[in-house]
Amino acid sequence: MMTASPDATDRRFATTLAKGLSVLRAFRASDDGLGNAEIAERTGLPKSTVSRLTFTLRSLGYLTHARRNDRYRPGPALLALGNVAQASISFVELAGPIMQQLADDTGTLSLMLARDNAKLLIVRTWRPRGMSSLWLETGHRLPFHGTSSGHAMLAAMTEELFETTVANAQEDRGLTLDIAKQARRNAYDQLRTRGFNITSPDQYFASNIHAASKPFHARDLTEPVVFSCGAMPQDLTLDRLANEVGPKLNDAVQELERMMGQPAMLTLRD
Repeated sequence: MMTASPDATDRRFATTLAKGLSVLRAFRASDDGLGNAEIAERTGLPKSTVSRLTFTLRSLGYLTHARRNDRYRPGPALLALGNVAQASISFVELAGPIMQQLADDTGTLSLMLARDNAKLLIVRTWRPRGMSSLWLETGHRLPFHGTSSGHAMLAAMTEELFETTVANAQEDRGLTLDIAKQARRNAYDQLRTRGFNITSPDQYFASNIHAASKPFHARDLTEPVVFSCGAMPQDLTLDRLANEVGPKLNDAVQELERMMGQPAMLTLRD
């Protein structure tokens, strides 16, 4: 659902453009197309508004459907835009083999997540070869509160970005400023002492996954992303998460930092 942002009060903020982008962000990799009603449900926009936006986006090639009343799917213009974005962010291609190797070595799902206003957006996934479980996928959004990735992101943010993010996500799963500050401190301490963050299971937003996370801040981005790896508890005990998978995640992100020739994430924040 589209969440209000403090930037929306700025006279320069293009509300119609923001609504159109929220339509594009509604799509997930596993979708077999979406109708206007489903898009309206996911974005929180009125169906009449969605109808106008999907018509416009289809006219411009960002959405497509094969015939009248068919479901909308991402179009060729959106594919081209995604390819340009991936090519322009230098670390994504370098991270691919590293994170795939991590997934294969640990039997976990490896993820890259970015901030999407009041949520974390999964932007890349690497599944262990030979395992068919879908688990989470590109396009899914996770809360900041109750996830190792969310807490790691809060720890890596500048103070200004932290305050803006918490204001946007206020009350999402009970998140308050005090809770966010405590999660930020706990994650920061873990990142400092062992290089990765694990959220206590009693804080999990979902009980069916154990995960470790570590932030990364490329020089060509204005804010950090988070790398994470996890699996279902029966496949990934907390002991194995803390003593095997977490350290391997730390090593993987450090390798990426070395390849990029840049210092560690928390060094940049400090």
